[in-house]
Amino acid sequence: MNNLPIKVEKEIAKVSEIAEYLWEREWAERNAGNISINLTQHFKGEKLSNPDKEIAFDFPKEAAGLVIFVTGTGCHLRHLRNRIEEVACIIAINDQANSYSIVWGGTKENFRPTSELISHVKIHLFNAENKPSHKTIVHTHPIELIVMSHHELFQDEEKFNYALWKMCPEIRVFVPKGVDCTAYALSGTEALADVTIEGLKNRDVVLWEKHGALATGENAEIAFDYLDVANKGAKLLLTAWNAGFEPVGLTDEELKELETFI
Repeated sequence: MNNLPIKVEKEIAKVSEIAEYLWEREWAERNAGNISINLTQHFKGEKLSNPDKEIAFDFPKEAAGLVIFVTGTGCHLRHLRNRIEEVACIIAINDQANSYSIVWGGTKENFRPTSELISHVKIHLFNAENKPSHKTIVHTHPIELIVMSHHELFQDEEKFNYALWKMCPEIRVFVPKGVDCTAYALSGTEALADVTIEGLKNRDVVLWEKHGALATGENAEIAFDYLDVANKGAKLLLTAWNAGFEPVGLTDEELKELETFI
């Protein structure tokens, strides 16, 4: 595929911009993190999968025909800023959902899509049914949220979110459903995909214990905003503790008032 639709180019450009933010925040060390976009709607009626270049993969049968932009395994997110065609690709899943073809990008030697591919596909399938406007997934390693996943608060999700929400009004307003505290699961497994989907049913952000965080949104910027604001709550809380005091926080009445903005 030589020429991409203009709307697709714009979505990929947002990914490049957000990747730079992730790198500058130190949320994307080496090959940490991955990003994907469900682009299927932009290629309706086009036959993209190539039987001569198919790579075997066991997808859920519902994934047949999906077209997805996804970053590569072992690739550095910082390289999405200026060599995105090397370290990311667009894949087309065949009609039997048992293989995919790389139809754009992935020009780096020995390139393969992210090892979290099954998680991304299953989350896209979930969103297509439950949050159809959420086309983009961003997984990254927000420092303060990861630190909080090692804290005892992580074991009580309601208390965890209450502690974040009361740090400042924006956190309650812009991450209104809060953070899912997801128990540790091995990267690249369907088990991780499944617990992540459970978390996304009721929360804005999924925090993988001792690993990283994930959010979905209409585009890469919106998904990033969920992560950015949630991490701000964790950073404020850790800063207060580091200064030697327990923060007073917003009162229950003040938090209730903020619901008018949600």
